[in-house]
Order: sequence, then structure tokens, then C-alpha cells
Amino acid sequence: MTDVARPGNAEPGGAQPGGAQPGGGHRGNTLGLRLALAFLGVALAAVALIAVLTAVYSAVDVSSLASRQRSELASAFAVAASSAWQQHESWPSADLEPVFDLATRSGVRLQVRDASGHVVRSTSGFASSGGPWASAPVQAGERTVGSVLTGLSASGLGAADRVLGTALLRAIAGAAGLAALLALVTGLAVARRITRPVERLISVTRAMAGGDRSARAGDLRAAGELRELAAAFDHMADTLDREDKIRRDLVASVAHELRTPVAVLQAGHEALLDGVTEPTPDELGSLRDEVLRLARMVDDLQTMAAADAAVLQLTRERADLAAIAAVAADSLARRFETAEVTLDRQLSSAPVLADQRWMHQVVTNLLGNALKFTPAGGTVTIRTGRDGASVVLEVADTGVGIPEDELPHIFERFWRGRSAAATSGSGIGLAVAAQLAWAHGGTLTAVSRPRAGTVLTLTVPGA
Repeated sequence: MTDVARPGNAEPGGAQPGGAQPGGGHRGNTLGLRLALAFLGVALAAVALIAVLTAVYSAVDVSSLASRQRSELASAFAVAASSAWQQHESWPSADLEPVFDLATRSGVRLQVRDASGHVVRSTSGFASSGGPWASAPVQAGERTVGSVLTGLSASGLGAADRVLGTALLRAIAGAAGLAALLALVTGLAVARRITRPVERLISVTRAMAGGDRSARAGDLRAAGELRELAAAFDHMADTLDREDKIRRDLVASVAHELRTPVAVLQAGHEALLDGVTEPTPDELGSLRDEVLRLARMVDDLQTMAAADAAVLQLTRERADLAAIAAVAADSLARRFETAEVTLDRQLSSAPVLADQRWMHQVVTNLLGNALKFTPAGGTVTIRTGRDGASVVLEVADTGVGIPEDELPHIFERFWRGRSAAATSGSGIGLAVAAQLAWAHGGTLTAVSRPRAGTVLTLTVPGA
């Protein structure tokens, strides 16, 4: 029986759940907070920029409006002062009271000067109020008889000017606060949506580090990149799980295969040591057969390890698969003659990019497997040729065939079917051939029926 460890068992010396990142449980929350603060910072920066631009442009517009108001008021009061001057044609006799009453009611600071620039009359506090001012000439026909200066006081139009500016600043501040609140809420929501799948991946990673080989991220409701990350993680976990199962099965299979010859050797030697049996040639030959069986197993394990290394260290070069097959067939020709099995070669040019050493191993394994299960008088046919962009090598035999229930297992390591019970070997020949075919970017398939022979087909990309 094959001993298979359960996925939930932690391996010796493995990390404990949650121990991969000490204190890492707060990382998701920290990431979410940072994202939320980033959203808030961007929103506040944008609002601040808009607020500054709005305030500047508003101040310019308000200042321009106030300047136009002062200029228009100065022109209007200049007309009123001109009317008052024309009644007596002198400033001392001019009745300016109605003009200054109107200025006081309108919140306008007013000063009237004569043609030489001397002050005729001013509103109270005019001299200490400070600018800005607007001036306009007082005309009497074509003659300039004086001038007026106007400014906005703290009440009236001046107050409206300041109220407008204050209202604009308050509106900007309110909009900034509202935008900051919305940015904070949106940032928290988006950060939570982003960090939830990240937290899921972290928890699954910790579970795997703790020995739970069945932990998977599954289908995440997240952005495309995070979904791809989860899928890649699950694929990696499946690959690790599959490789771990292969490793456990390999150890179990090797232990199972070694148990029988070791037990036979132990029993035989104990019998010889105890004097139960005599060291006859037959007894010693039986023990030697078991030693040879162990040696073959060790050689098979070395071949399998070399094939595993070859997957990572192939040296590919342009070659003809037909030539490789011909060399492999020549190396086995004497064995075919001894077994009285005909080897039929139908080799056509099939250029490939391959590691010739390991491709020779593939062909040798396929021919050796066909020879093993073909009785005397049978035929093994090897063919090569093109199939579109690929090249194909077929090894067909007229042997005992493979039962349908055993066919899916023939490329598994150390697997031996019922018909292989009477033959030698450890059951890795086709497994090594399939692995090397995959390393070359190809496939190895089998079609068979009991007592009707087997066809093994190697397909690899053409050069």
C-alpha cells in the first residue's frame, strides 16, 4: 500500500500557523488605513488647490467690481458737484449739502476739491480712512472747475464688498470639508475592497506555511490583477501538492519494491548462518538474483533522477529524429534477434530541436517496452515522419496489449500492470520517456487493446 500523508499534517520543522510574519496580522489594517489616508490627502490637495485658485480669482473679481463701483460713483458725484457749482459759479457759494448727504447715506467717502487742488469739503474721517480712491473731474461745460475723490466706507457698498469675499471663503471652506469627508468615506470603502482579498491571500499563505496543503484562495471578488494573483497562487499550490504526492508515492513505491528482495536476502542469509540450508550453487544463485534485482532498481532510480535533472538541463540542437531512432534500433538489434521478434523500420526525415542523448533514451525505452511485451514471432514497427509543424515517432507492436483500465496508468512511475508480473523491470521506462517528451515540449500517448498490440506515439515540435 502507498502511504500518503494527509494535507493537513504539518511537516517537521515547518512554520506554525500565523508565525510566518510576527505581528503581521495588522498589516491588512495598516494597508487599508494608508490607502484611506492617501485618498484623503489627494482629495485635500485637490480641494486646497481649487480653493486657492477660487479665492484668488474671486478676490480679483471683487476688487475689479469695487474699482468699477468707485469709478462710477466718482463720475456720478462729479456730475452732482458740477450742478452745485454752476448755480453760483464758485465753490464757496455752492450748496454741496445734498451731495454729501447722499454720500453719507450710501456709505461713500467723498472729497471735493477746486481746480487748484484745495479741499472744498470732505466727509468726516476721510483723511484718516485711507484708500483705495477713485477720482473724476468736475466739468462745467468745457472747463474743469475741480475734482472729486470717492472711496467705500465700512458700511454700505464697502461692507457688501467684504461680505461677498467672506461668503466666498466660507463656501470654499465648507466645500473643502465636505470633499474631505467624502474622500475619507470613499477611501475607506475602496481600501476595504482592495485589502479584503489581500488579507485572504495572506491567511491562505500562512495556512500553507503551517502545513495545510489544502488551503486555496479560490475565486476572489477583486480587481483583475488580484484575481490573477489568486489563480497563480492556487496553481502553485496545486503544483506543490502534486509534486509532494509524487514524492510520497515515489518513496512508498521504492520502499515497496525494495522490501521483497531485502526480505529474501535476509531470510536466505539467516538460513545459511543458522545451518538450515547449505550454500549450494542454487541457493547462492537465488541470492545473487535478488542482489541483481536490487542493482537494477538502483540503476532505475539513477536513471529517473537523471531524467528529472534533464528536464532542467536539456542541451537542444538541430537533429533528425529518424537518425536518432536508427541508432537506438541498432543498439537493440541483437536483443530483438535473440527474442525472435522482427523490428520493422519505416524511418522518414523528421528534423527536430532536441537533446540527442535524452531523445535516444526516449526511443530506447519505447522499443525496449515493446520488445518486452511482444512474444516470439511478433513484430515491432518504428516509424518517423512529419505531421504539420510537428514530427511524430510511432512504436507499434503485436504484443499482448494493455487492458483498458490499466491504460491511464502506464506513464506513472513504478506502476506495473497485470501482464508485467512475469517480466523484469521496475516500471519507470515509460514514465521517464513521458517526462523527457514533456521536457522537449511534446507529448507521449498510447493506444492499445488486449491481444491486439500497442501503439506509442511521440509528438514533438519540428525544427
